[in-house]
Amino acid sequence: MERLLESRQVPWVPVPHRFDVVLGDRLPAGGAVTSAFAFVLDADDRTLLTHVDRPGRGWEVPGGHLDPGETPAEAAARELVEETGFRLAAERLTVFAWHRIELLAAAPAGYRYPSPAYLVMFRARVAGAGRATSPPAGSESSRAGWRTRAEVERLCAGRTWLPLHRALFA
Repeated sequence: MERLLESRQVPWVPVPHRFDVVLGDRLPAGGAVTSAFAFVLDADDRTLLTHVDRPGRGWEVPGGHLDPGETPAEAAARELVEETGFRLAAERLTVFAWHRIELLAAAPAGYRYPSPAYLVMFRARVAGAGRATSPPAGSESSRAGWRTRAEVERLCAGRTWLPLHRALFA
């Protein structure tokens, strides 16, 4: 079952488009999954976030693009390790949501994503309190940490995935 939470536009898509935030418990059909993200919660309802030291980034949910031949769950698990140092088997991740990007005009030259494109969100819960972790050397992330719901709201205001984070606790 799918449920649309909101539709909006985002500044990083260079043409008119529709950016949907959708709750759904299986991979989306009818488009290409380009990216995967992992919402990992501990027993204290804290979320594991990564920090990227680049303008406009800051605290984020770990995730990124799929590598060739990789499943979305494998990509989310790989990105989790690369950005936080936390290891979790891909089989422990379950789909719970996605972003859908549909272009409403022709893609500009050099635009590398299909329309529609999906950014899939996975979730997992670990037993006990999340252990301290940090990104491995060479990561684009400078640090990682378990954040309370209030900290996520404060540190990540305006993120497109924030309504999905809230839905995890609804």
